[in-house]
Amino acid sequence: MIHHHPADDLLLAHAAGRLRPGPALLLDVHLEGCADCRRQRQLLHAVGGALIEDAEPLTLAPEAWARTLARIDAGGPPPAPRSAAGVRAGPGAPGGGALAPPAGMNWPQALRACRSGGWRWMGPGMRFARLTLPADPQAGLLLLRIGPGRSLARHGHDGMELTQVLHGRFDDGRSGFGPGDFDATDDTVRHQPVVQPGGECVCLAYVERRLRFEGRVAAWIGGWVGL
Repeated sequence: MIHHHPADDLLLAHAAGRLRPGPALLLDVHLEGCADCRRQRQLLHAVGGALIEDAEPLTLAPEAWARTLARIDAGGPPPAPRSAAGVRAGPGAPGGGALAPPAGMNWPQALRACRSGGWRWMGPGMRFARLTLPADPQAGLLLLRIGPGRSLARHGHDGMELTQVLHGRFDDGRSGFGPGDFDATDDTVRHQPVVQPGGECVCLAYVERRLRFEGRVAAWIGGWVGL
């Protein structure tokens, strides 16, 4: 049962193609597993289409079509699709098979385009993996894999942070989050996610800017990880 979903403004921006590649990937992963949000996104598409149909038509400049064709020609042939060959860690595995998931978990198909160097240590019982998205190599995308009873240090945010739970559960004092849940925070939120008993927690995160960790050691580790 999914209890936490993206807000309508995020779904609308996603439906309209206005999200940057990093946030859009988080929405893609959530939509892959959430039938309710897929229906809501479809409704937003329908509303947008109806608004366009009712809008007053505008007259384009006479040369607009010719300029559009010229820009398409100047762009060259479309890039060849990326091969999924070598993916060995289950359906949709990022990193060319470098990221083995916990037992009982499969990677979302939406992560297939991502690349990663594999899991890296970030503290006792805690690992992370940076993800590279071809559409935006500098997008702040991370996978976090944290053992039961472990937690991230308490922190705030300089910008938007989006989190999609892929496996396990955590509680950050505001609410509990389980598989399929989506969380969005901004600079008004300070929290400390604590993984609940029963197994590891794996989350996909998008960090718009740096997190503000409390404590020197936590801040140093956060800087090293890229948080």
